Amino acid sequence: MQAAALLSTPCRFKKMVAPTIIGQSPVFLETLDHVSNAAPLHRPVVIAGERGTGKELIADRLHYLSPRWDQPFLKINCAALPENLLESELFGHEAGSFTGADRRHIGRFERTGKGTLFLDEIVSISPRLQEKLLRIIEYGEFERVGGSQTMHSRARIISAANRDLPALAGKGKFRQDLLDRLAFDVITLPPLRSRQGDIPLLAEHFAVNMTKEMRRSFFPGFSGQTTEKLLRHTWPGNVRELKSVVERAVYHSREDEVIGEVTFDPFASPFRLKEESNVSPAIQETSPPVAPAVTPAATPADLKAYIRETEQRLLRQALRENKYNQRRTAEALSLSYHQLRGYLKKYRINTRSG
Repeated sequence: MQAAALLSTPCRFKKMVAPTIIGQSPVFLETLDHVSNAAPLHRPVVIAGERGTGKELIADRLHYLSPRWDQPFLKINCAALPENLLESELFGHEAGSFTGADRRHIGRFERTGKGTLFLDEIVSISPRLQEKLLRIIEYGEFERVGGSQTMHSRARIISAANRDLPALAGKGKFRQDLLDRLAFDVITLPPLRSRQGDIPLLAEHFAVNMTKEMRRSFFPGFSGQTTEKLLRHTWPGNVRELKSVVERAVYHSREDEVIGEVTFDPFASPFRLKEESNVSPAIQETSPPVAPAVTPAATPADLKAYIRETEQRLLRQALRENKYNQRRTAEALSLSYHQLRGYLKKYRINTRSG
């Protein structure tokens, strides 16, 4: 716990604040040691990991633990911009270089100076921009879009990817020579399922923060059953998913109530919308209509009344099938316990047999 407390304390450098990072599992502490060793170097680093593992937080830590901590730290999501805009954002452009370019724009490399530039979703960069990025890493030189003056950059590049970069390079979808230069060191973040010991620690951290946001006086904690559910879940969305699940649970709980239920899928409902068939509209239009096997039910005259009756019928049926155990009934209907209680109260349904 001592290590966890240390890691959860922001590191302050003048007005700069390093991000909060929480964890005490051995595999996570090894990762942080790796970060500390890589931080002082003036070389590129690739941060690899599944979505939601905290790649941007690790990039922050690399910068603030480096000798460049007092220099600019700029970030850009390479997947969020089309190629032309991304090129302009990275390298800048001269006035008149394209329609709408009425003034010179200074790009991220230029503005970063001797600081750090974080390139998130590096795999989405086009082959043409990969060539320009390769040159800037190898020679420290680039030109603004529409310009002829050679500019120089001393920025440190940290990139992140949630896909297998060597495999993509092997398929020709990413330049191998660029990968060689980007990956002076690679920090691969462990998924949350490999950090079992950190799950209760992170969950309590997120719950306490949500409690403060809701202006409640205290967080009463998790029940043992809830903690077990959190530990058993596979967390495909990793820490980001855990944060959402815990915050949702606090939001749905009463102020003085120990959290006894968590909802992993907020869309879970017996009335959940379903995607249509994968058959394309063109095929559907040309296919001959198929006569129904049975005569369809008549359209209800009062849709709202029909929905109410259907909901009540399903609720009563599920209660009977689960012997009026409300928690099992909620699971059978893909509802949280609190959602089920809301339906029962809404329709004043008897929750006892007989």
